[in-house]
Amino acid sequence: MEKSNKHYWLALKAVNRLALHKKLFLVETFGLKELFFQSQEKLLACGLSPKQCQQIQSPDWQNITKIITKSEQCHSQILTFDEDKYPQLLKQIYDPPLVLFTQGNQDLLNKPQLAIVGSRSATITGIEFTKYIASNLAQQGMVITSGLALGIDAAAHIGALTHTASTIAVVATGLDTVYPSRHRQLAKKIITQGGLIISEFLPGTGARAGHFPRRNRLISGLSLGVLVVEAEIKSGSLITARCALEQNREVFAVPGSVNNPKSKGCHWLIKQGAKLIDDLADIMEELDLSCLSGLSECNDKKMPQKGQQDLFIDPLLASVDYETTPVDIVVSRSKLSIEEVLTRLTMLELNSLVSAVPGGYLRLK
Repeated sequence: MEKSNKHYWLALKAVNRLALHKKLFLVETFGLKELFFQSQEKLLACGLSPKQCQQIQSPDWQNITKIITKSEQCHSQILTFDEDKYPQLLKQIYDPPLVLFTQGNQDLLNKPQLAIVGSRSATITGIEFTKYIASNLAQQGMVITSGLALGIDAAAHIGALTHTASTIAVVATGLDTVYPSRHRQLAKKIITQGGLIISEFLPGTGARAGHFPRRNRLISGLSLGVLVVEAEIKSGSLITARCALEQNREVFAVPGSVNNPKSKGCHWLIKQGAKLIDDLADIMEELDLSCLSGLSECNDKKMPQKGQQDLFIDPLLASVDYETTPVDIVVSRSKLSIEEVLTRLTMLELNSLVSAVPGGYLRLK
């Protein structure tokens, strides 16, 4: 059987302990297919070990064919480093993957992207803000990139999915697996609505701790910047932010309560120079992407209707925090009767200004 470029890129990917820049040097020196027909002397002269020479001269073509077959069986496409649709921003990072496995719309890979990451055990406030910001950025033409994890990642994808073809999920397993499994429906929705799921890991690869930091470098590498919504000091989200800095990408962080441990990581990032974000315009101005769509039009849509003006200036609203506020605290602050407080909280909730949560209410955007 005649071998395609994909066979050769997968064979090169399989060469052990050979740095990516050396692999690309070999391709540039000999040509992709021609590389696999070079003598051992020439390969040794390029700094390869005898074992690496053997892997290049005698690839396991049978196993490579199995990989391609498994990829087809899970409805994924193989995208190689030399193809036009390979993301150009990703080529700029230190160690871009030679091969990407993709499900869905590859055209998104070279569109402007913003990564949104954060805590898996996010607060309701963090989740609501993430959905809000992702939805509005997607409306402006930005692709939202995240990791399909619980919490902030999922909220970013869900918010972006209010608009067609607006989100990319970068995963740390083979594409024949959805991790976490509870996100099977979300993964399906991403693909059916014109989004994309990608991985650098072969089909059949399960979730392993060491794969997630590697996944994180792709999330930041694909994007113009990374927005961290909630993160503890020791978290994968800060690893993504660090990757972004190393890749010369913008880093944004959302501040929170000083009493919330999930805000500590964001506050640390802000101290290190990350841009503080509390609204859509902060991101658009920093990335200078207001030309993607009419930002003023988006801001107009966010302005309250005439009938809602009284609700926005309702003094009771000021008595509800962006974190869970017990009803008795709202009563104490507002100096109103509990009956009136409950009635007005209901009106505010119906207009999506507050949300009833276990233990009380919290204020929304």
